Amino acid sequence: MNYQQYFPIDVVNGPGTRATLFVSGCEHQCRGCYNQSTWSPDSGHRFDEALSEQIIRDLQDTRVKRRGLSLTGGDPLYPQNVAAVLALVKRVKAACPGKDIWLWTGYRLAELNEQQKQVLEYIDVLVDGKFEQALADPSLQFRGSSNQEIHHLHQ
Repeated sequence: MNYQQYFPIDVVNGPGTRATLFVSGCEHQCRGCYNQSTWSPDSGHRFDEALSEQIIRDLQDTRVKRRGLSLTGGDPLYPQNVAAVLALVKRVKAACPGKDIWLWTGYRLAELNEQQKQVLEYIDVLVDGKFEQALADPSLQFRGSSNQEIHHLHQ
């Protein structure tokens, strides 16, 4: 899996102060997407053990009260990303008790395959659905268009 950016401190992508990983790879290619640079799965940097360790250290750092991890992109549930995302969310849940995980995907909850559904066991909130430019609404919290849904899976 590749990623575009990692922000150890983010207050935009989910509630509270968070660590946010923008993965590469998205087949939806929504018109009006603000993050087109993430569409190619080969763009950005290779996600490796060093970054995985850094994310865990950042989430465990008591100097900054981080509520959790946000996974966005691109699409964390893009088929090429699922194995690495699953390994990361399992690791975060084991090493960082009390931290929540939010994940944004263009796939609908009902469309997920069995491999993608495995990730849901470890995340707390899923924001699903493609960005629809005609339904864009800047007043919406944590989503770009009104067709996208926020699913509280575990809390």
